[in-house]
Amino acid sequence: MTEKSGVFAVVGRPNVGKSTLINALVGEKVSITANRPQTTRHSIMGIATEGDCQMVFIDTPGIHQTARKTLNRQLNKAARAAFEDVDLIVMLFRVLRWTEEDQRVLEDIQRSGKPYILVPNMMDRVQDKVEAANFMGSLPGVAEAVAVVPISAARGRNLDRLKAVLQTHCEREEFLYDPDLYTDKPMRFIAAELVREQATRLLDSELPYALTVLVDSFELQAQRYIIQATIWVERESQKAIVIGKGGQQLKQIGTLARKAMMHQFGNKVHLELVVKVRKDWSDNLAALRALGYQDGPDAQ
Repeated sequence: MTEKSGVFAVVGRPNVGKSTLINALVGEKVSITANRPQTTRHSIMGIATEGDCQMVFIDTPGIHQTARKTLNRQLNKAARAAFEDVDLIVMLFRVLRWTEEDQRVLEDIQRSGKPYILVPNMMDRVQDKVEAANFMGSLPGVAEAVAVVPISAARGRNLDRLKAVLQTHCEREEFLYDPDLYTDKPMRFIAAELVREQATRLLDSELPYALTVLVDSFELQAQRYIIQATIWVERESQKAIVIGKGGQQLKQIGTLARKAMMHQFGNKVHLELVVKVRKDWSDNLAALRALGYQDGPDAQ
C-alpha cells in the first residue's frame, strides 16, 4: 500500500459549522460545538485515515471583521496562519447567504494563493433547489475554485463527495500521523475544551465571550482520571453566574463535562471545578498567553 496524505484548512466566518463538519469527516469529536459564534478558539487538528489516504483537517477559529479585543485579533491571526502549510483550503459558508464577512474570508484565501473549495453548508434547509443552484453558480470566486460541493454537515449529506475531492489533493508521499490517531491534541486540552463546551452551552446568553478553562492537573489514579480545572471569567458578577444559586450551575457544568469526558476517554473521571476571576483577560495579551492562548493561539 502506497501511503499518501493531505492537509486541509477548514475556514469561514463564525458559526457556519466548521467544527461540526470536521467532527463528521473524522468520525470523532475533535472540536467542541455550540450554537454561537467563536466557540472554536484554537486551531485544532483532526485526522481521518481511510485506506492508503490520510486527510488532516485544521479547524480554525471563525474569521470576523470586527476584532475589538485582543482575543478576537488573536483568533483571526490563528485562522489566517492556518493557510500557510496546507494543500487546499475548504471555505464553508451558509447556502443562500453570502455576507461581507464571507467575502473578506474569500479575499484572505485568494491572497494566500492556495487552491480552495467552496462548500455551501446547511443544504438540508433549502426548499428551492433551482434557487440554490443559481446561488452557487453566481458565487464570488467560483471560477477560480477547485470545486463547489454543497453539503449538510449536521446531517452528513454529500460528505462522501467532499472527501472524494479532497482525496485527489492528498499528494504527500506518506502518512503524517499514526493512523490510529484522530487528533494531535493532548487529553488535558480536550478536557478543558469539554468543560468550556458545557459552560458555553448552558451560559450562552448570560456569558457570551468572557469565559475560558484551564486544566490545572490531570492524573490517572486507581484506573480513573482525576482532573482539576479552573473556569476563568473577567468579573465577580460573572463568577456568580457560573456558580449559580447554591452552586447548582457549576454542578451541572461539571456533571455534563464529566459525562462527556468519560465518553471521550473511555474511562471513569473524577472532575473538580473552581471559578476564578482574572480581570479583562480577553483583552490582555499576557493574560491570554498565561491562559493557554499562544500567538496561534496554540494548545494549552
